[in-house]
Amino acid sequence: QVQLVESGGGLVQPGGSLRLSCAASGFTLDYYAIGWFRQAPGKEREGVSCISSSDGSTYYTDSVKGRFTISRDNAKNTVYLQINSLKPEDTAVYYCATDSGDGSCPNGPSLPFVDSWGQGTQVTVSS
Repeated sequence: QVQLVESGGGLVQPGGSLRLSCAASGFTLDYYAIGWFRQAPGKEREGVSCISSSDGSTYYTDSVKGRFTISRDNAKNTVYLQINSLKPEDTAVYYCATDSGDGSCPNGPSLPFVDSWGQGTQVTVSS
């Protein structure tokens, strides 16, 4: 069964950090672009970061630039999102997703065509 599983979320104070993981099973991530999305209550899903497979390029939405870092470890079949200097507005469920297989991030941080989603991991930033 093809599956993506996110982990690493939790409750942190403003200014704190977490490392989110996206682990794949049943297939390899090597040839996919991987995006991280988030969805806060009452809001649409927002693409926050994308990493390509073709050249390893990374992209971030403006609100997280300089604070979040996406990376991939193909040997572990896992993609990470390091999230630092967290703010209350970062509170959301964070999801990872694969593209359809061309390996690119044509719209920058937001994958336009998502083939597979994980179940999400909750990040809550609060005092």
